[in-house]
Amino acid sequence: MTTGVAVGVDVGGTKIAAGVVDHDGRIVARGRITTPTEASAIPGAVAALVHEVAGGAGVDTVGVGAAGFIAADRRTVRFAPNIDWEDEPLAATLEPLVGATVVVENDANAAAWGEFRFGAGRAHDDLLLVTVGTGVGGGIVSAGQLLRGAHGIAAEVGHLCLVPDGRACPCGQRGCLEQYASGTALVRSAARHSEPGTVVDGAEVTRRAAGGDAEAQQLLADLGERLGRGIAALVAVLDPAVVVVGGGVGAAGDLLLEPVRRSLNAHVTGGRRRPVAEVLPAVLGNDAGLIGAADLGRAG
Repeated sequence: MTTGVAVGVDVGGTKIAAGVVDHDGRIVARGRITTPTEASAIPGAVAALVHEVAGGAGVDTVGVGAAGFIAADRRTVRFAPNIDWEDEPLAATLEPLVGATVVVENDANAAAWGEFRFGAGRAHDDLLLVTVGTGVGGGIVSAGQLLRGAHGIAAEVGHLCLVPDGRACPCGQRGCLEQYASGTALVRSAARHSEPGTVVDGAEVTRRAAGGDAEAQQLLADLGERLGRGIAALVAVLDPAVVVVGGGVGAAGDLLLEPVRRSLNAHVTGGRRRPVAEVLPAVLGNDAGLIGAADLGRAG
C-alpha cells in the first residue's frame, strides 16, 4: 500500500473527471474535461488531467474507472460500450504518461468500493450496489473484497433476465432488468402517460413526484417494484448485509426506495424466515466511482 498522492479518474462517454483523494475518501482537488471524440486521444487527455489536479505534487498511483469489461489483471479494457476500445492496454499506455502505477477497474465496481469504504456501506463487510441511471449497473463487495469473478467481469446486474423473451436489450439479450427498471425505462413509461410530443425526462418525473403528483409517484413505484424483484434474485444469491441504490434515478430517495423495499421483502426467497438486506441510498453521488478508483489504485 502506498502513502503518497492517489488520483482517481472516472472515464465516461461524454466526460472525464479526476480528483486527488486522501486516505479518508475526501476529494482535495478535482477537475473535469469533455471526453475526446477520438479514442486514441483519451489516454493523453487523462494524463493531462491527472497532472492538472495533482498540481505539481508527485503522483504514486492512479485508479481509473471505466464502463465496460475490464480484464482480471485490471490493466486492459476488454470492451467499452461508449468508447471505441477493445482489448485496450489502458494501464500500460497511461503509466509512462502519468509516471505512476495505474489500476483500471469497471466504473460500477469502483463506485461500489467507494460506497463500501467511505459511504453508505462503510459499516458492513458485504454490500451490493445497484446504480439506476440510463441503464442499471452494479458492484459487489463480499467479505470485504470486491467481487470481480474469474475474468474480471462479474456484477453485470442490469442484465439479469427479468422478463423471458421480453424487450430487446443492446447487450443482445432480451428481458434484461435495465429494460424495465432504469432511467430509460422510466422515461419510456412517462412518455406513455404524457401528451403526444411532450418530452419528459427522469428528473422531471422525480420533481413532479416530490411535488405530490400521484401519476409520477406511481411511475416511480412501478419502477421500484420491478427493481425490487431483480434485487430479490441477487439477494438470494449473494446475501448482502446492505443494498445501496445510487445513480440518477436513485436521487428520488424514498419515492423509489420504499417500493424497492416492499418488493424485495415480498419476493426474496425465504421471506420472513431470513434476515433481509437493508436498502439504503448511496451517499457519495457521482463521486463514488472516482473515490473508489483512487482507493483501489492506492491499495494496488
